[in-house]
Amino acid sequence: MTGAPGTDVTGLPSWLAPLVDAAASVRPEQLSRFLPPDGGGRQSAVLVLFGEGEGERGPELLLLERAGSLRSHAGQPSFPGGALDPGDGDPEGEGPVRAALREAHEETGLDPAGVQVFGVLPRLYIPVSRFVVTPVLGWWRERTPVRAVDPAETARVFTVPLSDLADPANRTTVTHPSGFRGPAFAVCDVLVWGFTAGLIDRILHFSGWEQPWDRGKEVPLSANA
Repeated sequence: MTGAPGTDVTGLPSWLAPLVDAAASVRPEQLSRFLPPDGGGRQSAVLVLFGEGEGERGPELLLLERAGSLRSHAGQPSFPGGALDPGDGDPEGEGPVRAALREAHEETGLDPAGVQVFGVLPRLYIPVSRFVVTPVLGWWRERTPVRAVDPAETARVFTVPLSDLADPANRTTVTHPSGFRGPAFAVCDVLVWGFTAGLIDRILHFSGWEQPWDRGKEVPLSANA
């Protein structure tokens, strides 16, 4: 059974069923207040990859931490991903799937053959970078080792249990001098915020994995964050 171009929902673990259903019906304005402009913006895609953790870790999500030497988003955790290439094809077809898998391979070394893409979320917008981002949902059906392929770009690659992301003790609201406010997650010795945290927040919510948390607990960010 398939949904969006390049996707397949057969044989997925049962715990992913709520996310499959949500991906089929969620609207862009339910995911973010920043929506793509009518014209302009650079087409890109990120891979939101779910796997089954070892032992008692349970389901988990793959993230990476950007190198601290980068000029933009230095040290920030994010999903693997990047811009679409001309050879990826239609941004409204399978282009985002191809781009997300390619960029994830280049950044983390994972084998795309072991990833089952089961959904594509609506395109969103990151005003500060002018990226139009398509989140691609994947199931890590056959796991392969991952690492920071290029230390100049990526500090580390890691997985976070969904139970840690949903844990109210790990959740907070970040505030920025620019006026930005948004959800954040203090997990794996990093603070996940910005676009990545906003998308994780919405995924937890629409999949029914969210637990009540204190939105009044705030962490201020510095002006250069």
